[in-house]
Amino acid sequence: MLNNLGNAELELGRYEESVLAFEQAQASAPTDADIASNLGNALRLQGRHEASLLACRRALELDPRLSAAHNNLGLALAQLGRRDEAIEAYRRALSLNSGDPHVLDNLGNALRDRGELTQAAGCFRAAIALRPDRGAAHLNLGNVLLDMGRIDEAGRSYARALELNPGDAAARLTLSMVLRRLGRAADAERCCRAALALKPTSADTLAFLGELRADQGDFGEAQRLFERALSIDPTLSTAWAGIAAHRKMTTEDLAWLAGAEAALARRPALRHEIGLRHALGKYYDDVGRFDQAFENYRCANELTKRYGARYDREKFSRRIDSIIANLDADWLRREAGKGNSSERPLFIIGMPRSGTSLTEQILASHAQAFGAGELTYWEAAFARFEAAAMRGAEGHGADGLISTLAKEYLQQLDSLAPGATRIVDKLPWNFIHAGLIHAAFPRARIIHLTRHPADTCLSIYFQYFANTLPYANDLDDLVHYYGEYARLMQHWRSILPATTLLEIPYEGLVQDQQGWTRRLLDFVGLPWDSRCLQFHETQRSVTTTSKWQVRQKIHSSSTARWKNYRAFLGPLESLQSRS
Repeated sequence: MLNNLGNAELELGRYEESVLAFEQAQASAPTDADIASNLGNALRLQGRHEASLLACRRALELDPRLSAAHNNLGLALAQLGRRDEAIEAYRRALSLNSGDPHVLDNLGNALRDRGELTQAAGCFRAAIALRPDRGAAHLNLGNVLLDMGRIDEAGRSYARALELNPGDAAARLTLSMVLRRLGRAADAERCCRAALALKPTSADTLAFLGELRADQGDFGEAQRLFERALSIDPTLSTAWAGIAAHRKMTTEDLAWLAGAEAALARRPALRHEIGLRHALGKYYDDVGRFDQAFENYRCANELTKRYGARYDREKFSRRIDSIIANLDADWLRREAGKGNSSERPLFIIGMPRSGTSLTEQILASHAQAFGAGELTYWEAAFARFEAAAMRGAEGHGADGLISTLAKEYLQQLDSLAPGATRIVDKLPWNFIHAGLIHAAFPRARIIHLTRHPADTCLSIYFQYFANTLPYANDLDDLVHYYGEYARLMQHWRSILPATTLLEIPYEGLVQDQQGWTRRLLDFVGLPWDSRCLQFHETQRSVTTTSKWQVRQKIHSSSTARWKNYRAFLGPLESLQSRS
């Protein structure tokens, strides 16, 4: 009777009353393993994690084969950051009851927190196979797919979770994250605010809304939202990281430092630990304590390697070899006249962290231009082109493909900004596709940003790219990647017309903003617009890691930054000869 009462109180979220009922039930039946397990679960939900451990272990002493007790033990261990032990407990529970989707979900979440994304996805898919109508498993699968960068699949999982449970605030929040990644800023904010209306005390939702406001340049409101989130959950890593990312930190920020370090001490999930390490790195960089900054950045990058993404140097070199060999001057002459004559697209290419976001912001401040952000069209387009080229070698190539690619791309641009004279695509990675882009749009302009190699690579190393750039987490890999990028850019310089490619040194843009802005506008065929000099005042969504910097006036503090880290450059020293 008391055990049933405890379960009823638990369902109502009345954890104190639930614990009391289970304790009374246990006093009446001290050898009942189910009651001890239920007490452990209630104690965990009440926040009494050590007491929960003791109750779960007591349940397992009474009945070592009680699957629910192993699961509850895993939940308590996970709350204490003891994920390896939690995973063992969940696996033991599954060995006793393989058909429990709740345990599969718990195991998947623990594996995700440890960075084992593929295994986590397998658990969630198994849970869905057992119970396709459980929204929680679809939500969890969406989370891990989002971690893996599989945006469209994540969106479908979140949509299914919402279909099964329209009132699920967590699913609305995560769908908002997908919409942001897709560049749908207004839709993302509407979805996030809908999640907040369903659960006004959600610290995660408040913090993400802060990130969305920061995307729009509203850093004051973002700060207030981060602080509200921390008042609810002082351990929330995304809020601590958000505060550091969107303003200059000072030696007066001791409360922030103490809070971030306390959050780190609680052994958060891998993705949160990485974010906190990057935030601490930025704090120490801002206050000039460069040895501590570098150590935190180094730790963050070593942790990111646990996700298992590896940069294959030989594979990337072979890809560059293939492009140089096949997309040469003769190929370009053969393709002349097959593309589209439109001058609307503008492409900004280069290494990440080389000034591409700043240059886009300058152009987007022009009355006749629109900044479209980082469009991913050309990666898939290049794959189609390579497949067609292979078929062509076998005698049945795809004639007219380049014209088709250009037409499809213009349709995408029209959907983004139908009235703009110029539309800027600033995906740095498009340096790979510059030859195909020129063939498709021979009159379009390509702007290549360059920056001191060591500054570029250090800045990449100091950013959290959520394990999407495998080369970014290792200094030796960065040197190799930079060398291959430089090799390909030299190839494009040798075959692209001078009227197509403008190279802008970041340091030159910082030192002579007006001169380089005039040259840039002349190159892309736009009249002078003084608003380009006030780019930091332009209201638009920016979701890259440079969103705070592009809302500041140009300053020189980010030039020659590598000198602060001379003692830690290691393999980056070899880049000095290329500067």
